[in-house]
Amino acid sequence: MKVSRLNSIEQYVISRETVTIDELCEVFGVSKNTIRRDLNELEARGHISKVYGGVTATSSAGAVPMPVRSGLNLADKSLIGRLAAEEVSDGDTIFIDSGSTTLCLLRYLVAKKRITIITHSLGALSEAAKYESLNVISLGGIYTPTTDSFVGLSTIEALSSMRINKAFMGATGVSLTAGMTNTTFLEAEIKRAVVQRADHIYLMADSSKIGREAIVTFCHLKDLTSFITDRQPPREYVDHCRASNVRLRYE
Repeated sequence: MKVSRLNSIEQYVISRETVTIDELCEVFGVSKNTIRRDLNELEARGHISKVYGGVTATSSAGAVPMPVRSGLNLADKSLIGRLAAEEVSDGDTIFIDSGSTTLCLLRYLVAKKRITIITHSLGALSEAAKYESLNVISLGGIYTPTTDSFVGLSTIEALSSMRINKAFMGATGVSLTAGMTNTTFLEAEIKRAVVQRADHIYLMADSSKIGREAIVTFCHLKDLTSFITDRQPPREYVDHCRASNVRLRYE
């Protein structure tokens, strides 16, 4: 029960960036002493930091392990997955990027026919294996727990011989200046290789990613076929997408 509470508190702080101790006590129904002990343990994980009167997500929150990220913004990610599935046609060969948002696409593909999935994401491989109607190609490589994906030179070499109709990409941050960004270099190299080989590129990112920047750029917004998100982005993003002929999808 304690482990579950710790993970829930961590998810809550990361999703809201800064939270007071009083708010945490109210939300989780525990005393200040309990919250303070929990925060001491969570701070050691490196994804949150205690500040005066509360706690804040650290700048490295984009590298939060998959079990934590998977619990954030679930409804928004499910919506994005449904909208993304509408872009997939029978017979497509698609790439599914690592990340918790792109995973939500798979459950909506079961009614499609002759779909081939290419991925380096362990989570995507596991989810796709549930559906007999999907053909699955694993890129292989060295497993990285933080991103729940396989990376390395062999991963990129495997991509070099593949034709990708549509690539569904995730990102740590999305901004007008830096474009689509990621926190790790090896992961970004794979993303760049996919972008170069795909006929069409679809960004799947919820609104919490907009305006954020991570360390490595792997694609610019103008290069997208479509930006799929959960709600209308700020006006400058809408204008930029329109000027670049990028379809913006949200509900």
